[in-house]
Amino acid sequence: MQTSINVPATRHEGGALEELAHDHTSRKRFVRMVGGGGGGGGAAALSLLLAACGGGGDEPEPQQGADGSKITESEGTAPGGPGQAQESSTDAEIVAYALALEQLETDFYRKVIDSDLFRGRELDMLKRFGEHEAEHVQALTSTLRKLGRQPPPEPRTKFPLDSPDSVLRLAARVENIGAAAYLGQAANIKSREILAAALSIHAVEARHAAALNALTGKSATPDGSFALPMTMNEVLAQVQPFIVT
Repeated sequence: MQTSINVPATRHEGGALEELAHDHTSRKRFVRMVGGGGGGGGAAALSLLLAACGGGGDEPEPQQGADGSKITESEGTAPGGPGQAQESSTDAEIVAYALALEQLETDFYRKVIDSDLFRGRELDMLKRFGEHEAEHVQALTSTLRKLGRQPPPEPRTKFPLDSPDSVLRLAARVENIGAAAYLGQAANIKSREILAAALSIHAVEARHAAALNALTGKSATPDGSFALPMTMNEVLAQVQPFIVT
């Protein structure tokens, strides 16, 4: 079980995805980190991620404003959504943000299990998902300390746990938010090791979401062939109702 993420002493000045998009040697090392092996799965996943986040080309196409004028890179909006300041977040801030989300998810599953609403296979699945989230909390907590930051206090949460059906729909919503949150920060992460770990957690969140989507009668892939990211502000707006202030 992974309990922390290796944090390198030096980082690329841009994001790790930018480095991977332009450095063949870095791409090869990264594919090995995420389990590329001989089957090409890691390479294919990286190619899709670079495309989704705007990387992989030699020079990006200039954006145009409403009046047809060119927008410079510093003026443009980030891939995750309009108005997000992608370069303002350090790796430590992103890890702290991810940790807060994982703490919320862990507490959600704890309360769902304690609600006594579920039995049998559904209860086993929810327990397993909760264990995954708790392991994410442990790994991110250790990593944040390595980066010289204290973990944020666990949020006080409240969730409407009214019926099994409504709780499963809520679980699907929470997991979809979690997956979109990781994708929304991928282009901002500077450390390849932290990026690889974030993608690993993102994959688990997405699998949780797909299973819960299918269980509640929705599409396992609600966004189609390419998952949609969410900015920090969008994610925080979605989870705010579950936080007791």
